[in-house]
Amino acid sequence: LRRPRAGGKRYRELITFVTDRPGHDRRYAIDASKIARDLGWAPRENFDSGLARTVDWYLDNKWWWGPIRGQRYAGERLGHAAAANSHNGPVAGNPA
Repeated sequence: LRRPRAGGKRYRELITFVTDRPGHDRRYAIDASKIARDLGWAPRENFDSGLARTVDWYLDNKWWWGPIRGQRYAGERLGHAAAANSHNGPVAGNPA
């Protein structure tokens, strides 16, 4: 697992807590026993490998999350073509 740290700070010092969005569920969980039984499906990732791949993706795709850190993100939904034509203006990182 790649674990970058800024300026030698402790990980706890790098966490910024924000107000949660209204209606946010505390967790998302599934019971995959039915799909495993009926279709023979099994996840390709376990928690540890999935977390490692997720961290790697974020480290390799700064273009996607960088505008948020640069305070150029206005809260709009990202990755949806319709958002560029909405009343909220262009999607962060995409010119209007």
